[in-house]
Amino acid sequence: MKHLVVAGIGTDVGKTVVSAVLTEALQATYWKPVQAGDLANSDTMKVQRLCGPDCYVLPESFRLNTPASPHLSAAIDKVSITRDAFHLPKLHEHERLVIETAGGLMVPLNDEGLLYIDIIRDWKLPVALVTRHYLGSINHTLLSLYALQQRGIQVEWLIVSGERHGPSEAIYRTHFPELKWLFLPELGTISQQTIAQNAEEWRKPLG
Repeated sequence: MKHLVVAGIGTDVGKTVVSAVLTEALQATYWKPVQAGDLANSDTMKVQRLCGPDCYVLPESFRLNTPASPHLSAAIDKVSITRDAFHLPKLHEHERLVIETAGGLMVPLNDEGLLYIDIIRDWKLPVALVTRHYLGSINHTLLSLYALQQRGIQVEWLIVSGERHGPSEAIYRTHFPELKWLFLPELGTISQQTIAQNAEEWRKPLG
């Protein structure tokens, strides 16, 4: 596995922490093309801190001021987000890339109908889908998995962030029995040390 897209079933499911663990485990370059809001403490900055000074992160393609859906945040900033702005960065042959999306798969990027899942399909890269247990998460997880399947996008991993929930996981296994799984427990402290510890546990299954 050379490159991997990290997408979530929604917002606040632990996607950035998962991205940090994957970046550390794969010794990869990190890229979040769209950051909407929180520019003084962006997800790129967080991953840089959590993975340490040797971690290589790429600048965002769009740094938008308003914490909102990218299409709205871009409109407020009078910025145009177009499909051709998402070309994959050129890396050395041996380098791996972890790409973190903004929000869920159906996040709109502009007013012309462009969704983030369209960009993922353009990239032709496998996805690590991050889920988290909460009321409604089964619906959100299955909708995300079926949306990816419908578009022919490979789901490389389903990553459960936080509390395990057996009944929910059983449903996912029933509908998608071939899924590969990774688990990231709730981290009491999120630091370079805890990221490194969990990355070490993931290295073998990631290959």
